[in-house]
Amino acid sequence: MKFRLVAAVTLAAFAAGCTTDPYTGQQKPANAASGAALGALAGAGLGLLAGGDDRKNALIGAGIGALAGAGIGAYMDQQEKELRGQLEGTGVSVTRSGDFIVLNMPSNITFPVDGDKVLPGFAPTLNSVALVVKKYNKTTIDVAGHTDATGDDAYNQGLSERRALAVANYIHGQGIDGRRFAVEGFGETQPIASNKNEAGRSQNRRVEIKLAPLT
Repeated sequence: MKFRLVAAVTLAAFAAGCTTDPYTGQQKPANAASGAALGALAGAGLGLLAGGDDRKNALIGAGIGALAGAGIGAYMDQQEKELRGQLEGTGVSVTRSGDFIVLNMPSNITFPVDGDKVLPGFAPTLNSVALVVKKYNKTTIDVAGHTDATGDDAYNQGLSERRALAVANYIHGQGIDGRRFAVEGFGETQPIASNKNEAGRSQNRRVEIKLAPLT
């Protein structure tokens, strides 16, 4: 039951301290609330959230039917198609790997430099993601933050966690069931390019959303 406990504590902490973004009109967590939520998340065991049966059991128990057989591929095919249509030209890549869909959000279009608050200009893109994942509710949503290898390891770890949580919280705020989410920060431990040059480092600074079928 760890994931359900973490999700409840985290989302409650955000709900207790929200402000309205003057650019988008969306509610977002105040700084104090964000810190409280991160503290609760870390205290309950950040890193235990991705995968696991507790989350799937909770969703199925809530009446969200599981996918099976050939229906899995068809369901993910249609979701992928709609995501590609919604995200074309936004800078977010959509990658299909088997029955999984991964959305790669480079930090330069998602966050200010060294910041963890979603850029106002990126809000419409996250709204598009939310629109699709709300429609296709038989998927789990893993949000992972990553950084480059510049700077202190501990700082990078914290930044990756805060950025992942900011993206997850924004999408959750568009009416997505919080029990679908898992949030994790990997810091600089999972690069997808070389950290020896800026081109590679810019690829490593990212938030990824992995969508997996509920089976």
